[in-house]
Amino acid sequence: MGTFQIEGGHRLKGNIQPQGAKNEALQILCAVLLTSEEVIIHNIPDILDVNKLIGLLKNLGVKINKKGKGSYTFKSDELNLDYLSSDQFKKDGSGLRGSIMIVGPLLARFGKGFIPKPGGDKIGRRRLDTHFEGFIKLGAEFRYNKEERFYGVEAPNGLKGSFMLLEEASVTGTANIVMAAVLAEGKTTIYNAACEPYLQQLCKMLNSMGAKIKGVGSNLLEIEGVKNLKGCEHTILPDMIEIGSWIGMAAMTKSEITIKNVRWDMLGLIPTTFRKLGITIEQRGDDIYIPAHTDGYEVQSFIDGSIMNISDAPWPGFTPDLLSILLVVATQARGSVLIHQKMFESRLFFVDKLIDMGAKIILCDPHRATVIGHDFKSQLKATTMSSPDIRAGISLLIAALSAKGVSHIHNIEQIDRGYEHIDERLKAIGAKITRT
Repeated sequence: MGTFQIEGGHRLKGNIQPQGAKNEALQILCAVLLTSEEVIIHNIPDILDVNKLIGLLKNLGVKINKKGKGSYTFKSDELNLDYLSSDQFKKDGSGLRGSIMIVGPLLARFGKGFIPKPGGDKIGRRRLDTHFEGFIKLGAEFRYNKEERFYGVEAPNGLKGSFMLLEEASVTGTANIVMAAVLAEGKTTIYNAACEPYLQQLCKMLNSMGAKIKGVGSNLLEIEGVKNLKGCEHTILPDMIEIGSWIGMAAMTKSEITIKNVRWDMLGLIPTTFRKLGITIEQRGDDIYIPAHTDGYEVQSFIDGSIMNISDAPWPGFTPDLLSILLVVATQARGSVLIHQKMFESRLFFVDKLIDMGAKIILCDPHRATVIGHDFKSQLKATTMSSPDIRAGISLLIAALSAKGVSHIHNIEQIDRGYEHIDERLKAIGAKITRT
C-alpha cells in the first residue's frame, strides 16, 4: 500500500483545474454498451475506479482507443458475453461498485446481465434493491446465487415499459433503470428518480444517441423506448466533489487559490453551504476564486441564533460526498456546527483521527458530529493515519496540509480511486507532499 508524507503548515497559491467527474464517468462508460456504433468521450478522469471500469469493458470485448488526455473512443460491436460467466469477471466486477451499471445496458441490448456483489467504499449499507426492482418492473427475471454472491437478470423476450415509483432516489439505480428502459418496448415512467447532474448528463448523452427521455433534471422521467441507439460524442462535467475539496483545502490552509472552469450552473448548493462556514467564495466568470483567509472564517448561525446544522440530502440537496470535507474545515472555524450525515451510517468514523490531531469533535452517534472550531488559535498536530474511504482520505489530507509537523497517510489507494494525480497537482501549487 502507498503512503503520503505531508509536511503541513505551508500556504498554497495558484490555479487548479478540476478533473472530470468520477461519478458521471462511471455512468457514461457503462452507456457505451448500448450501441454497436462508436462513442467518443472527453474529460475522463485518470483515476483508479474509472481505470478499473475501462479495464472491465475491455475484457468484455469493447474496442477502446485513447485519443489524447482524457479522450477515448469506445465501440461495443463484438462483445464477448462469455466473459460474464468467467472467474475473471467475478474478480473485476467485485472490486468496483460502479460495475453494477453494466447490468442495465446488457439487459436492454442482449436480454441478460450479471454482476458479482460490487465493492467500493465501506461507508455503510448500500442496497441494490432499487436496481433490480426496476429491472423486474420492466419484465426481467431476477436470480441471486447466495453462495457466490452473484446477481443476474434475464429478459429473453425483451423488456416492456412500465410505471415505477422508486423507494429511494438512488443515483446509480436510476441510471441503471434508465439505460435499460431506453431500449424497452413502450413507455417507462420513473417517479422519485434521482436528478443529480451526473444523471442529467447521462440522459442528455442518451438523447443524443437517439433515446427519447423527457423530464431531465426533475424527479419524474418519461422514457419512450426505441429500437436501437447510435454513436455520439460527449464531454464529462468537472468533478463537483473535487471542486468542493479544493475550496475546503484553500480555506483550511489560508491559501489563495483559483479553481478554473467549474461549471457554476451545475454546482447546486455547494458554494452556499461552504459560505455557511464563513468561507469567501467569489465567482469570476466560470472560475471560483478563494482569497487567503488570513483572519480565519466564522460559522454562521440560523436566524434565531441557534447552532448551524449542515446535513446532506438527495439532489438538489447538499451532496453527502462533501460532508467529510466540511467537517474537517469546521475544525478551524470560529464557532460551532453540527454535521448531520443522514444518508450513510459509517462516514463519520474517521473523526477519531482528527481528534488525535487535536480537533474538538463530539461524535454524537454514527450520523452526527458536533465540531467546535479552534479559530486557528491552536494548530492541528501531525500524526500517522490510514485512509478508510475516498472522501475521508481527502479530508485527512486537508487536515495534514494544515497541521504542524509531518503526517503520514497510509492506504492512499483509496484517495487515488477518486482524485487524479493529486500529489503532483498539489505540488504544483506549493504543497510539500511525497508519495512512497
